[in-house]
Amino acid sequence: MAKKVLVIGRDGQLGQSLELCTQNVLEPVFEFVGRSDMDLTQPKQIQAFFQNRQFDYIINCAAFTAVDKAEEASDLAEAINHRAVKQIAQIAKKTDTVLIHISTDYVFDGTQCRPYVESDATNPLGVYGETKLKGEQAIRLVKPLGCIIRTSWVFSQFGNNFVKTMLRLSQQQDMLKVVGDQIGSPTYAVDLANAIITLISHYEKHSMKPEMTVYHFSNEGVASWYDFACAIFELAGLENHVVPIESSEFPTVAKRPFFSVLNKRKIKESFDLSIPHWRKSLGRCMEQLQKTV
Repeated sequence: MAKKVLVIGRDGQLGQSLELCTQNVLEPVFEFVGRSDMDLTQPKQIQAFFQNRQFDYIINCAAFTAVDKAEEASDLAEAINHRAVKQIAQIAKKTDTVLIHISTDYVFDGTQCRPYVESDATNPLGVYGETKLKGEQAIRLVKPLGCIIRTSWVFSQFGNNFVKTMLRLSQQQDMLKVVGDQIGSPTYAVDLANAIITLISHYEKHSMKPEMTVYHFSNEGVASWYDFACAIFELAGLENHVVPIESSEFPTVAKRPFFSVLNKRKIKESFDLSIPHWRKSLGRCMEQLQKTV
């Protein structure tokens, strides 16, 4: 019997990227669900969804990711990023299902000067990071099979993201001011989706029941948001003038970590992954965006 994989968060960047990457995959069988199928703010709906369904894998890429809005809607962020995650972990544990849960670099405070490894101390700066960390902690306490994958600065041809925002603003302004003192690693959602598929293939090939662990995944290379914006305009052939500014000149409701580069050695060595540089993947993303214009 073909293995079954449930993807929670069908309408997000990673959910849509997973759907793209599994279009021609015959086995395992992927099922994608969104909020209309299972509202993560409603525990009874979550329980009812799993009542008569059994899966071999659950990929949870659903989250409340609006960093600034989370400060004002903390209960909603708590419900989706923590309480629903705990419930899903409990269901996975009870049914012996492998859970692959997506988390974030925002669990760190950004005060470090070297890439963060999985065991580094966490210290989120805002509600988004706090609730995502609570979700991680809940999974670790429940201890289902599987892993937590922290990622950062996700972009793709799907949904709302920095790449699309920059391209939209380029149509409205000749000069753009972009923060230059926050450093991280952009992540192409399609590359992350392919990495998750590789993990599942590895588990299946080796008949593994993986003990819960944490991995970091992003594209290779580092950048500031300013560097990222310059690369977007360069690849798009646009001549907009980009000016780097300090975070203090662009105040936001929620604080962001100044340095959130993730060390990816663990996931690369564990699954023999080769990860592209973010600029190369940005080029692939831009090609896909141009096809939709």
